Amino acid sequence: MTSIKKRLRSGKEPLAGFVNVIPSPVATQAVAAAGADVVLIGQEHGPIGPESLHAMVASTAGTSCSPWVRVARRDEACVKTALDASAEGIAFPLVDTADEAADCVALTRYPPQGRRGWGPFVAHSRWSVNLFDYTDRRGTATVCGLWIETRRALENIREICKVEGVDYLMIAPFDLSIDLGVRLDAPELVEAITLAERVILEAGVPRWSGVDERGNAGGCEEGIPPALAQLRCADLEAVCPPKRRSGGLRDRCEFWSVRRRRTAEQHDRADRKSSARR
Repeated sequence: MTSIKKRLRSGKEPLAGFVNVIPSPVATQAVAAAGADVVLIGQEHGPIGPESLHAMVASTAGTSCSPWVRVARRDEACVKTALDASAEGIAFPLVDTADEAADCVALTRYPPQGRRGWGPFVAHSRWSVNLFDYTDRRGTATVCGLWIETRRALENIREICKVEGVDYLMIAPFDLSIDLGVRLDAPELVEAITLAERVILEAGVPRWSGVDERGNAGGCEEGIPPALAQLRCADLEAVCPPKRRSGGLRDRCEFWSVRRRRTAEQHDRADRKSSARR
């Protein structure tokens, strides 16, 4: 089977997955079994401790789903815990400079290429390798993703793209809009994201992008193919390509989207009834 890292770099297909902030191996297993290529366990904004993290990662075993973790911060202890719990990828929030990007890469690699501490006493069994074979067989398999969330990161995007070992970039519009002091629909935000996406595309770095609730994918710049297409649904942030096979994950995404629209309609009807009473 082709590794998730090679699939991400090939650019031949968008990858499907979920960002899960629910501290539940059952929910994670359901996502993995539904056909997701990736489940990103969100520790940055989710109430997920080390015990839950390990159980959630372990629940993806027996599927083709790759377990990634969005750590709370760029910190050696956070990254070490996630990787030794068997995570195959790490997403780093709030990366602003090329030096910080290089440090992120180093945290996911063993010396001499990096500074990850050795201790895959749990991780080796998740990947069905001997403990002392883990470094050779899995040591370079970790996916390193960076989240671009500030004005400073945008100013340094060209240099960040040049850092060897960065597997994908995500421009996070919510945090970015807050840092820029504008609304999500502000022209200056759209222009900033468009320029950054163009730089990322020219550099050949895979990009985590967004889709709307109808599954229409792409970023602000028309024609940029998404590496990962993000769709937010209920308590999970679903990631699916615009033209996924029928059944399975795509149907679930559409169902959740429909449920959200119905809920909004119910709220509208309740507001109208309340206004009528007044």
